[in-house]
Amino acid sequence: MKPIRLPEPPGSPQSMGGVPDIFEGGVYGVIRRAVIIGNGFPASENQSIGLVRALGLSEKQTLYRVTRPTGGINEWLHWLPVSLHKKLYYIISQIYSYSQILIARRGKKPMHFPRENGYGIGLSSVLEADVKSIVRMAKETFEQDGPLLVVASGRDTISIASSIKRLASENVFVVQIQHPRSHLDRFDMVITPQHDYYPLTPHAQEQVPRFLRKWITPREPPDEHVVLTVGALHQFDPAALRSAANAWHDEFAPLPKPLLVVNIGGPTRYCKYSTDLAKQLIASLHNVLTSCGSVRISFSRRTPEKVSNVILKELGTHPKIYIWDGEEPNPHMGHLAWADAFVVTADSVSMLSEACSTGKPVYIIGAERCTWKFVEFHKKLRERGMVRPFTGLEDMSESWSYPPLNDTAEAASRVRKAIADRGWRLRP
Repeated sequence: MKPIRLPEPPGSPQSMGGVPDIFEGGVYGVIRRAVIIGNGFPASENQSIGLVRALGLSEKQTLYRVTRPTGGINEWLHWLPVSLHKKLYYIISQIYSYSQILIARRGKKPMHFPRENGYGIGLSSVLEADVKSIVRMAKETFEQDGPLLVVASGRDTISIASSIKRLASENVFVVQIQHPRSHLDRFDMVITPQHDYYPLTPHAQEQVPRFLRKWITPREPPDEHVVLTVGALHQFDPAALRSAANAWHDEFAPLPKPLLVVNIGGPTRYCKYSTDLAKQLIASLHNVLTSCGSVRISFSRRTPEKVSNVILKELGTHPKIYIWDGEEPNPHMGHLAWADAFVVTADSVSMLSEACSTGKPVYIIGAERCTWKFVEFHKKLRERGMVRPFTGLEDMSESWSYPPLNDTAEAASRVRKAIADRGWRLRP
């Protein structure tokens, strides 16, 4: 229920725009803090962090993480729900431990079960996402600290976030980022790229067996609590870019212009490539070097070593080119702030979304190697004039622009409205 607003005498502070907390629901209706539930993947967690930042709660956020056992047999179990994966892994590890005891009794040297198989997962500084503890905290601190904003991103976080909503619905506002498929009604708000909500064209949807459609495509258009974006959310708003421009001024300001930044991701199931794309990129970069003042190249965590090695061998000693070695500090924000143009591999929705938020020229390489929903994503960016294919025939001294991609701010606006419709508000 919305709180009642009483009329104020003319000229009073309240009538001039200020409203006492008691008439806004007091502390009970003001969201002052956020819980982020991540899955350990930076591209996914940055979406939640970016949304919380856009909502003005970045100084009052706590990161929890859903972790899976990794390494060995666990790489074959990632298709399972994370809770079932952990239980199955526990059983396997117990059987393995028992077998090692029997081997040791027979006088044979026991093998060690790799610690990466789940024993060392997660970070000591990040709390494990536990439904009961988060629900208890939301309820017990509600009277003192008000409602809790919960923002989760990624498939492994869906069951955790939906359980928190079910058990503490009066104390939390839950936002799920990335499409939870058949569980849309379990959250206060869902934010997902349009190409993920509608991953298939209408014609392709008709080719999917009816009993599988609800798991692949939505049965109806989204209602108001579903926000469809063009790309991925991220942290790099104009204020962050201005700050990065100042922080990286001494390193980037002296570089000859134009500065071309090349961001290289890695092959995925739907964007397959190997050293062939690296060789295509090298040839195209050689062709545009005459119109570039400087080139800076970065690899992601997903970049295969064989791809990075080819690029390092061919371009590592060129006087105009600098290749980041992966050591901290990461220059990514400096690149976004200072670049005059970008070349980005087609596999990364996150890197393309970040580059397109700057309004600067963005060239895609490798789009012809992508299938399924990536095709729709690239098409949306082209239709908005944000990206062009990188052919090697470009004159990098010629610039072009477009209205920057503003998904994070637009999603935050929709979240604010939904919170207000519930009778709550965000801390001013």
